[in-house]
Amino acid sequence: MGQLETLSFTGRPLVICDVDEVIVHFTRDFESFIGDRGLWLDTSSFALNGNIRHRDGGRPATEAQVAQLISDFFDERTRHLAPIDGAIDSLLHIAETADVVLLTNLPHTSGDHRRENLAGHGLSFPVVTNSGPKGPAISDLVKRSKQQAAVFIDDSPAFISSAYDHAPDVHLVHFLHDERFSRHIEPLDFVSLRTASWTEAKPHILGLIGGA
Repeated sequence: MGQLETLSFTGRPLVICDVDEVIVHFTRDFESFIGDRGLWLDTSSFALNGNIRHRDGGRPATEAQVAQLISDFFDERTRHLAPIDGAIDSLLHIAETADVVLLTNLPHTSGDHRRENLAGHGLSFPVVTNSGPKGPAISDLVKRSKQQAAVFIDDSPAFISSAYDHAPDVHLVHFLHDERFSRHIEPLDFVSLRTASWTEAKPHILGLIGGA
């Protein structure tokens, strides 16, 4: 049975939330991880491919090397990632009004590590591991929940755009925690909110779903 088929909904509004760089820190831990391997992250554009460089000479790691680094990082570090300020308390508050589902792109083999990490931070919401664009999964979740009031939160402009393409009635919150990357991303005119903090995101989301 697929991950989505195992979910149940209460009829309350639906909030779908990304994990890396929205709930837990990814970039700072990934920079430490690759630093131990003689590499550094160039933040001159919003990408990993082409921006992970060797300290010796500055040449970029190959796409195959980047893919392996990301896989190894999730395998070794997922259980230990620290939460972003305000994320845990905000989502627990939101969950008083809404069903919360965490939709995360990482290797399916690291899914249980992700669940363990989030549970350790006090979040026991369903975690759906995904690969590729998130729009199809978001559309499916909205249909299953039978909810008109739905919100999706993510840092990736590609995933935000995918959500808009597949589920245009969903309210979109573009959460850009790391200014080094957010400065490269043009505003998307179809998002409900672009923000760098949960202090701003929480009341906005509660307003969208009728919470307090």
